[in-house]
Amino acid sequence: MYFYEMQKKILYILLLFISNLSFTQKKDSLELKNGIDKPSLLPIHHFGMFSARINQNFKIKPPNNPTLNFSYSSANTFHPFVEMYLPKDKSTRQAMSELIWYNRNFWKDQQTSPADYENIIIDAVFKNFRVDYNTKIGKKHELGITLRSYLITKGKYPFSILTSDEFIEWFHSNIAGGEDPFGRKYYGLNQVNVRYQDRNGQKLELKDGQFILGGVELNHFYYPNFKKLKKKNIFINFGSHLGINTSKNNPSLDLGISGNILKKWNLKNISEIRTAFGTSILRKNIIDFKKDLVLLGNNSFLGSLEAMFEFTNYTRKKNYHSVSVNYQIQTPFNKREEANYYQLVGKWQEIHAGWQNGFEKLYEYQSAWSWLYTYGRKEYTFTLYIKQDLALNNSPDIQTGISLKIPFFKN
Repeated sequence: MYFYEMQKKILYILLLFISNLSFTQKKDSLELKNGIDKPSLLPIHHFGMFSARINQNFKIKPPNNPTLNFSYSSANTFHPFVEMYLPKDKSTRQAMSELIWYNRNFWKDQQTSPADYENIIIDAVFKNFRVDYNTKIGKKHELGITLRSYLITKGKYPFSILTSDEFIEWFHSNIAGGEDPFGRKYYGLNQVNVRYQDRNGQKLELKDGQFILGGVELNHFYYPNFKKLKKKNIFINFGSHLGINTSKNNPSLDLGISGNILKKWNLKNISEIRTAFGTSILRKNIIDFKKDLVLLGNNSFLGSLEAMFEFTNYTRKKNYHSVSVNYQIQTPFNKREEANYYQLVGKWQEIHAGWQNGFEKLYEYQSAWSWLYTYGRKEYTFTLYIKQDLALNNSPDIQTGISLKIPFFKN
């Protein structure tokens, strides 16, 4: 029960801190609307949470007052145990590339068929606690500082509802998917089993109740003033990103850049529509702070695209309600060419489908849809969202989140 107590303490401290800020700073307020309301919607991926992935920025200008954004999200990820062999011999690679992946069977031993070897199993509900501080540092410039952390859990009620094993398997059994389609019940519900061995023999293992301080991120945004675009309600910003990863498994430095464009339409009465598009690229592990790090994907660069649509309606009291949909796609964690010749070994007879997902999905684009609701006032902005992987077990299966943005102090 230790991690449940930790969750309660963390949430209690955050709520107490938020209430104190709200009480002591009644005169401060947020701008009523600054672009599209979007907390971090990054999927909680078992590799990605150790790197400083880029959160696209769909604001139109720096905030007038510094803001704090508290976010909490929960994600269920399950991949059965699977092993992977990558032939070192070029002729063997060529021969395997001519076979469909489930018919490949070249490996006998390291003497007669030398190969790189990896294995993985992922079964947990990951909790993400994130604090974002943003402030104006010039007329067209903004600085953001982010602290991200994670908690590894079994995902039991009441701390996990939509992301619990019970809910997901109830949905599969009664609505869509069939009985135990991916093997959760075969392994047992409410388990934490996260183990990964990379091709260099380095191992990652996470335990129930383990708390991970993922890192600190520094983000700079520049908002150019293109008058012709502004007249058409089109806004652009560019970002530069520095991530300091602090976990024991991947102490390192990441660098990235991003670009975003937003368009606004004013409707009749008190409604608005906004659309946005953003893209980014991150150079992982540009500096490693120790030797023999766990290889969390052999792609040095992670590219991403993100698109969003938002409808906003204002109330008579000048508050607002927004509903929006967001789509994200990210390049694979592993180099795609390896998928042409790898051999995967798993419990294909015991698991109905997806026994190979632990490695197969690392070679595929990571994609997800999110649906959001936001309530905004001058004093705060509150957002709820649910994220679904429509690419079938592309990680995570389902993710939910809440976010509260409040002013920190006046300039």
